[in-house]
Amino acid sequence: MKQYEVYYAGRVQGVGFRANAQHLARRYPVTGFVRNLPDGRVHLVAEGLEDHVRQLLEDIADSMAGNIVSAPTQSRPATGKYVGFSIAG
Repeated sequence: MKQYEVYYAGRVQGVGFRANAQHLARRYPVTGFVRNLPDGRVHLVAEGLEDHVRQLLEDIADSMAGNIVSAPTQSRPATGKYVGFSIAG
């Protein structure tokens, strides 16, 4: 089990990014959250089997390709502390 943390930059707020990420996450058995940051970026944390999380991140990248300028990503062992995948406030 892995955790991936991504900070998306570009035109990622006000374009349905979080709702899209949550919708796409329903395709996979992953947990975590997505939230807007005050600096205009979107922060995403997703945990699950590495293949599932990587596919989710690819789906997000494909569906929002015109909006994402950068998406620095870190991976680490999963924490297991999330239940479901939600939009965080």
